[in-house]
Amino acid sequence: MPEPATTPDPAEPVTDVVNALASGTCTDTRHRIHYRGGDGEVCSLTLAELDARAANVARHLRALGVREKDRVGILAPNSLEWVLLDLAVIKLGAVTAGFEPGRFAPERLPGDYGLRLLFTEEAPETGDVRTLDSVATWAEDFSAPTPLAFHGGYDPADILAVKFTSGSTGVPKGLEATVASVNSSLHEVQRMFAHGDGDNLLVFLGNWFLQQRYWIYSALVHGHDITLARIDDALDMAQRTSPTVVMGVPGFYEEVKARLEKVSPPPDPGERRELIQAEFGGRIRYLWTGSAPASRTVLEFFNDAGVPLYEGYGLNETCIVAKNHPGAFRLGSVGKVLPNKTVRFDRDGILIVGSRHPVNHRYTWCAPGTNEKMFLPTGEVRTHDLGHVDEDGFLYIHGRVDDVLTLGSGYNVLAPVVEERLRQHPAIQDCVLYGNGREFLTAVVSMASPGLDAASLSAHAATVNERLLTEQRVHAVVVATERFTIGNGLLTGQFKPVRRAVHQRYERELSDIHQGTHTPAPSADRPLVVVASAPLTAATQGSTK
Repeated sequence: MPEPATTPDPAEPVTDVVNALASGTCTDTRHRIHYRGGDGEVCSLTLAELDARAANVARHLRALGVREKDRVGILAPNSLEWVLLDLAVIKLGAVTAGFEPGRFAPERLPGDYGLRLLFTEEAPETGDVRTLDSVATWAEDFSAPTPLAFHGGYDPADILAVKFTSGSTGVPKGLEATVASVNSSLHEVQRMFAHGDGDNLLVFLGNWFLQQRYWIYSALVHGHDITLARIDDALDMAQRTSPTVVMGVPGFYEEVKARLEKVSPPPDPGERRELIQAEFGGRIRYLWTGSAPASRTVLEFFNDAGVPLYEGYGLNETCIVAKNHPGAFRLGSVGKVLPNKTVRFDRDGILIVGSRHPVNHRYTWCAPGTNEKMFLPTGEVRTHDLGHVDEDGFLYIHGRVDDVLTLGSGYNVLAPVVEERLRQHPAIQDCVLYGNGREFLTAVVSMASPGLDAASLSAHAATVNERLLTEQRVHAVVVATERFTIGNGLLTGQFKPVRRAVHQRYERELSDIHQGTHTPAPSADRPLVVVASAPLTAATQGSTK
């Protein structure tokens, strides 16, 4: 039988953050935004200075014809200009469409998505395409008076932003997010974490992800510092600005853990806490993670050392559904369901989420039939995730329906369960299982560092197999020729492995293994190890190199 739905808590008054940004003037000279300038140096502005410059940009956008409800696109990596442009769009009552660089063709975006203007980092300027250099110039133009308010404010049902999925294949689905959904999510975050004076939130994931912009909105309304970085300089910026909160994803914390263990792996949690704090600038209050499942080893690495790493759960289509926080934390769960959400499970065990203030009820841009697969007539979202809620109300996510591999024997295997155990080997950076319709499972792994000990890898897989059911056991391991990265298309923009892309990249090796071309044959007690794109000759016992 389907599990019953949770009951939403009574609604509390919600701060209208969006209209505070749109119609108000920030006078906060105490708190600052820290960012890296064009010369590479770390700079900062007071939030009042940031807001005044955003108003200057809004004035210039208005002169170019941008009006309420118009869409303005931004295709660029994180920068102060990105932030100024987004805030300026809000001041005009318009809509920001953030596009991830490298995934879209600039020349097609204005027509495909109905953009009034598109701003990019490098594309040549045309009538509807501008560079962010223009924004930098406009921001410093104080030559004309700026209106106290450019428009009368957003309605809760108005669209604030366009969000795109970080899906692995095809054209990303586009979803228009309502003002009410943004205000509701920010209200719940503030209720749990009380960001305020003394806090400095480090944001380095792409500003094209709407949730990353939440923290900038929060700073302007709730009064705290914000540090803007990019993934490649996040730790350096942390050292320079000493954040109290880091907004990251599991892959980022995996890399921090590996880095610290490589330099010095002290067994004492107190010493580990000092190392972690030093890595992030010394003032960490807590670390935030979501967007992908965090392994238990990573969660324990930080939490056991007294540096809270709070995992949560949400989708583009739902925003934040559940979150661990100081008032309710259970390791391994993704936290308690937020008061503005409901959850239930259908007959197949798939999580269904309802929202008091939905992000939307449909995609605006998607392939035919996609809306019906995600959005139910009830207004709920079919997440395609499997999970359960325990007796205390904590939500657990077991994996996606897409993560279920069906072997030729008919047995179903939830891939993340096996992948996480294989990743516990210190040499393994990431892992993707393969085996749909096959006799047994094979893992494709990327290595954390050069130098492969095939015998050790085979022995580790054999030890993992001893604790698994027969159908879960891995008979062979393919060692990838490169690490999985966003750049090579094997990770999404949120550091999640792209299962189909990994399978396609190593199709030859996987095919050879399952066609029985190797000697000795793959087995669960002596898993075969194959190095991709290398001569396949017998090497150590139980391995091929």
